[in-house]
Amino acid sequence: MAGHSKWNNIKNRKGAVDAKKGKVFGQISKLIRIAVKEGGGDDPISNPGLRLALEKARAANMPKVNIDRALSKGMGRGVSGSAVQEIMYEAFGPGGVALLIEAVTDNANRTSSEVKHALSRNHGSLSGPGSAQFLFTKQISDGILCYEPIHTQTLDPNQAATLEQLLDALKELEDVEEIYTTANL
Repeated sequence: MAGHSKWNNIKNRKGAVDAKKGKVFGQISKLIRIAVKEGGGDDPISNPGLRLALEKARAANMPKVNIDRALSKGMGRGVSGSAVQEIMYEAFGPGGVALLIEAVTDNANRTSSEVKHALSRNHGSLSGPGSAQFLFTKQISDGILCYEPIHTQTLDPNQAATLEQLLDALKELEDVEEIYTTANL
């Protein structure tokens, strides 16, 4: 009967449920931050996008602490009152695909190590400043700055699947806002 203890079963079930909740909370936090930035304030009365995001947070039973943290980040304040900064990471993924990773963080060291870890676990590598950005052009669409690849790259199915895993791992990071790639997906 080894491995059939009640505590072990509870622990495994709770771990799976907590992982799902964490992923949902991360997505809702990102919605709140974007709504605050685009709406121009953290007042849900004057910001309908924020009001909708807060309703989604309440429907998912998101803790108030997480909501407050997302609102602070959206307004450009850190949790401890420190300033939030935008960082652009340049990386290369499977098949030599260039990646631009936009992050908004109050702790650059933590975010840097999280991005490096996600890249190294998924066949990617962080590169130096200017090594991948020249492969993109800056464009403004709907008042938002974005990057379009100059040339796209076609990947074989294995490399494409690995790149999808890498992109999913990066999107799960709380501080990562946007990812641009030269891959033709």
